[in-house]
Amino acid sequence: MFRKVLTLAAMAALLASPALAAEKFTFALNWFPVGDHAAYWVALDKGYFADRGLDVTLESSKGSGDSIAKVDSGRADAGLADSAVVIASHARGTTIKVVGMVFDKTPLNVFSSIDKPVRKPKDLEGKTLGAPPGDGQRQVWPAFAKANDIDTSKVTWVNIEPAAKIAALAEKRVDAVADYTTGLPLYEKPMGKGNVVMMPWSNFGFDMYSMSIMASEKTMKERPEVLKKFLEAAYMGWHDVMQDPEAALKIFKKRVPEIDVDLIRANMKLGLDLMATQRYKDHGIGWIDEKKMCSSVDLVNTYMGLPKKVDCKDIYTTEFLPKVEMPMQVQ
Repeated sequence: MFRKVLTLAAMAALLASPALAAEKFTFALNWFPVGDHAAYWVALDKGYFADRGLDVTLESSKGSGDSIAKVDSGRADAGLADSAVVIASHARGTTIKVVGMVFDKTPLNVFSSIDKPVRKPKDLEGKTLGAPPGDGQRQVWPAFAKANDIDTSKVTWVNIEPAAKIAALAEKRVDAVADYTTGLPLYEKPMGKGNVVMMPWSNFGFDMYSMSIMASEKTMKERPEVLKKFLEAAYMGWHDVMQDPEAALKIFKKRVPEIDVDLIRANMKLGLDLMATQRYKDHGIGWIDEKKMCSSVDLVNTYMGLPKKVDCKDIYTTEFLPKVEMPMQVQ
């Protein structure tokens, strides 16, 4: 009996040990919750993070500049950001790196209304263009403008909050807004189908890497196994979203009740279209292609007027990236 009491006491002490406590991990989203983020709530709800000993907090941000600032300052362990903004931040002293991709194709785009359409880059001259100061597209704008011979003195940027982009365009407070192609359904709701014009940047020589998962130097050096576990769980979430979008929507609605399911369904589908690529089939969801990444770095170095040139090898790493297979069929 005495030995049994000791054993039970030892077990109780072991269960209470800090060594077994879940590792806290803060993940900074790049915006308020939209379909681009469904996978992380799916991973939370299905216990993919918890099964790996992680206590994950998802935190909204006001654009890539904001999420990068959180990760670089240690307020978040990892986050979502546009790759171009990550690249540019390196020239200004950050040490974050891209550790996995989200969209394999670029969603960079400008929305406008049918009565004042922006169909090609030069159409932006003489117009107002809205986005938050920390928005990824706003920060990479100098590169796109130079590559397409846009006279930037003729384009007026207007500061608007992320959640106000749609209303600003619908109410004609701005002529256009910089936003991902995946946002089309959100703009069509107040403006009507057929009344929203898209100008995807990829149609004008700018098919560079965009939405990525980035991590701080501290996370990579001090918590490498935690980062690997986080990425594995996150990409398992993406696998499930691809395999069964409707089930993912139910989880998303449960976790974030304020979302409009019909809008997010269409929004999420556009995002999945950017992920259903041969590259992801061959290498796993989130794979980083060296050639495309270095081409993206070259674009930023050439056009964004950085204080110093950025070396491609300093921007990304695949050492933490798991191989999470795509489902046999993406819905």
